[in-house]
Amino acid sequence: MRQVLTFCFTVYFAAASTGPVFATTGPGCLVVANVATDDVLNMRTKPSASTAIVDRLVPNQHGVIHLDGPCEPVSVAWESRWCPVTHYGGDGTTKGWVKARFVRDSECP
Repeated sequence: MRQVLTFCFTVYFAAASTGPVFATTGPGCLVVANVATDDVLNMRTKPSASTAIVDRLVPNQHGVIHLDGPCEPVSVAWESRWCPVTHYGGDGTTKGWVKARFVRDSECP
C-alpha cells in the first residue's frame, strides 16, 4: 500500500510541476453575478460607491477577476462587503474594489 501511495504522490507531483504556473491559476477568482447582461459592474478605486470608477466589468465578457484579499468589513453581511480585486482584461490590468453581492467564486483559468 505504501508503494502505491508513493507512486500516486510521485505521479501527481510530476504532473503538477510539468507546466507553467501563473498567479491566476486555481481558486481565488471571481465572476460577475447578479448584473443584467446589458449592464456592467463598476470597479471602484476604494470600497465605496461614491469613489471613482476604474473599470467596468461586463457579465460573461470580463476576462479574469482575481480576489486579492478578504472582502470587508467582516462586521457586515456578505452582500454589503467590498472585495479588493485585480482585473486582467484584454486592455490591461486594473486594481480596485467590487461589491460582494455582484460577484461569486470561480476557478481561475
